[in-house]
Amino acid sequence: MFARPDLQSRLILAISAFALEVCHLGWEYTHGGVPAHHLLNNPELPAISNWWGLLVVPLLVWFLVGRIQRRAATLVQTGSRERFRSLAQARFAIALLWGAALALAFTLGHPAVTWIFFGAFAAALFVHAWRAEFVLGFALGLTFTFGAVLPVLIASVIAACSFAAHLLAGTVLRLVRGGRARGAGLP
Repeated sequence: MFARPDLQSRLILAISAFALEVCHLGWEYTHGGVPAHHLLNNPELPAISNWWGLLVVPLLVWFLVGRIQRRAATLVQTGSRERFRSLAQARFAIALLWGAALALAFTLGHPAVTWIFFGAFAAALFVHAWRAEFVLGFALGLTFTFGAVLPVLIASVIAACSFAAHLLAGTVLRLVRGGRARGAGLP
């Protein structure tokens, strides 16, 4: 049917994500209506409806699975593709569980929600949280409780902070070692 098996798996995963989101929204619709969530849980800020999940979740899965597949494809020549696949699955599972724990703590009103939330930022200092599998897992872990848009925003902010921290740390290490930072010495 498709020329490339990676395209077929991406399509299957995106369609599956859409079907699960339809089921999720159908359940919400029949149990009191589809909610909207305010930014930062502040009623004075705009609310975002969970209906956006019908668009956001499949597109997120399509885009990020494609990024993961492209990274895996670059490892074919080195023979480490299977190791990468299991590592990517582990990263996805950890981020999914972290997001689900945050969603559960928020739902139950548990005070650990603050520690779990800021713990994600702290953990992002030590791992490459901008990687697609981390972003996808964390966002999907939060989706059932917060809809689709807010988790994507939160995961994006954590990913951006992680990328900036690692970029800064790498630049500082190169400068300390006597090497030149990227872009240094350009006219």
